[in-house]
Amino acid sequence: MQLLFTLFFFLFGITFGSFYNVVGLRSPKNEPFVNDRSYCPSCKHQLSWYELIPVFSFLLQTGKCRHCKTKISFTYPSIELLTGFLFAFSFWKIGFDWELITALFLVSMLMIILVSDITYMVIQNKILLFFLPLITVMRVIQPLDPWWSPIVGAIVIAVILAIIILVSRGGMGAGDMKLFAVLGIVLGVEKVLLAFFLSCLLGAIIGMLLILFKVIKRKQPVPFGPYIVLAALIAYFYGEMLIDWYLRLII
Repeated sequence: MQLLFTLFFFLFGITFGSFYNVVGLRSPKNEPFVNDRSYCPSCKHQLSWYELIPVFSFLLQTGKCRHCKTKISFTYPSIELLTGFLFAFSFWKIGFDWELITALFLVSMLMIILVSDITYMVIQNKILLFFLPLITVMRVIQPLDPWWSPIVGAIVIAVILAIIILVSRGGMGAGDMKLFAVLGIVLGVEKVLLAFFLSCLLGAIIGMLLILFKVIKRKQPVPFGPYIVLAALIAYFYGEMLIDWYLRLII
């Protein structure tokens, strides 16, 4: 039964992942995404239902539009599969609990942000403002211990990043700061600080590798959102284990 429910959440996730692709790509351009039909970004042909099956349509069409033969971005199936995996993993890790809803909200927000930041280097306020009340309500229903940790976490990380932005004169974007403030509500003070540390560490290591292999140039702007997304997920699911390991190491 556990396996069956995990499969259900995976299918549930890839379906929502398809929608999150649309939101992440259209919302920054202020294009409607709720009622409007999906279309090929190259030839503008409206897609039929069989062209919209998550992951499978991409495979059946060999990664190309059926009409203009333009290659479909690999972002689409990647986000669908990643969302499906994270939904399934959330259920496998948490089970049927109120915290599962928080996890699904968190994954959903991060997937939309991942798409928009990779594509446009933008973390939209309206996406954060949509998920903030949902996440806040869930933290009231399923509070952290201590209960004030989300409040302190959001304030502390926002102040730290505001100082960094002022000192570096824009070295970090305000969108990153706002995203971390929302993550503070989800993670609490200890885990959001861990997420910030991990995002900087991942950004430094991956960034150096990308420069080393000449994927990007030394001063080329790169989105920081993907590192925040990865760090937030690690901190959410494995934060307590990592913090306990670190404390045992230094004591």
